[in-house]
Amino acid sequence: MHDLRAIRENPEIFDKNWARRGLAPQTSAILALDEQRRALQTQMQELQNRRNVASKEIGQIKAKGGDASALMDEVAAIKEKAPALEAEEAALAEKLNGILSSLPNILDAEVPVGPDEDHNVEVRKEGTPKTQSGPDHVAIGEGLGMMDFETAAKMSGARFVLMHSGLAQMERALAQFMLDTHTREHGYTEVSPPLLVRDNAVYGTNQLPKFSEDLFRTTTDHWLIPTAEVSLTNMAADMIMDAESLPLRVTAFTPCFRSEAGAAGKDTKGMIRQHQFYKVEMVTITTPDQSAAEHERMTNCAENILRKLELPFRTIILCEGDTGFGARRTYDLEVWLPGQGKYREISSCSNCGDFQARRMKARMRRRGGKDVEFVHTLNGSGLAVGRALIAVLENYYDPADGGVFVPTVLKPYMGGLDKIMPLDANARVLQAAAG
Repeated sequence: MHDLRAIRENPEIFDKNWARRGLAPQTSAILALDEQRRALQTQMQELQNRRNVASKEIGQIKAKGGDASALMDEVAAIKEKAPALEAEEAALAEKLNGILSSLPNILDAEVPVGPDEDHNVEVRKEGTPKTQSGPDHVAIGEGLGMMDFETAAKMSGARFVLMHSGLAQMERALAQFMLDTHTREHGYTEVSPPLLVRDNAVYGTNQLPKFSEDLFRTTTDHWLIPTAEVSLTNMAADMIMDAESLPLRVTAFTPCFRSEAGAAGKDTKGMIRQHQFYKVEMVTITTPDQSAAEHERMTNCAENILRKLELPFRTIILCEGDTGFGARRTYDLEVWLPGQGKYREISSCSNCGDFQARRMKARMRRRGGKDVEFVHTLNGSGLAVGRALIAVLENYYDPADGGVFVPTVLKPYMGGLDKIMPLDANARVLQAAAG
């Protein structure tokens, strides 16, 4: 959401910034609606004032035994006119709010110029990618006998997977390792949040109204969360927090649900893009003066997970045409996937400024102050668990026997196991029967 007063004062700044995202000028229509609404509000206020004055005069006239019928008729006419004006003002307010809700966040000045992902800028790169390509995660997982897309499709359709044995254990190990690292080393507090939320929650984190087609809605008018960002960020909704208590850093491991309506035909094979996946999310609520530094910190926390897993990765800053709707500035972490022979996104860390806070009415008050300010919100994947599993499978694959070495940091979570080995034929039959 945007500050309407700021748009009134500097409309050219907003139009110029939105143009960076490829949008035509917007402020003329916004200010025209705003002027109409404010004129109506003034008219309504004047009528209310006149009604109050007339009502007082009626009482005075009646007290003296006079005839107040003319004034009474005037008050009745005002009362009759008021509902229509109120309805007109409400309609204008709804229309204005609809426009403001549909417009993306203002980009940070440091966001690189460019219309699409080809213009994103690499910030740093760590690790040495394997020069020799190997099988992708689908071939590896099916070769292990532990990744089953066919059975998942029978019960749920496309973009689902069923995993068992060592791969199911490694998925759980990855999530536990990420949570432990973020809570014990990075200062985040673990949260177990709701997976079903109401309209106001997904509106607050800017999934509604623009991205409704990418969400799953239940018959009870709840939404399945597309990311724990929704639940975690809304912890600050409708609150006035003490500035001294910030930053608030929280993390959660949850399933995430996305319809992928805007990704038809993309990554249809394998686990890269699914309707249900697991993610460890980081969210920070902080003061405006801390948010830039917090963005760097959060990104480093996500990078640290990849360092500990000893996976090659690079960090890029998204250009203006690729930066998400609610973000002012975004870093993407891309992990090297030998099976695809390229880097793929595994985390996105965004500074949303006060954009979400305005929608959620998330505010703070500084010590000794009377005024309230909007907080800044940040979110980042720390990491996408499924994609981390893909990266481990492809980077730790052993072509000699089809097994997958267990990264050192995961061994304590895997009962000390050094390597996941393919199931033998008898074990596969038993697994299939058990399923």
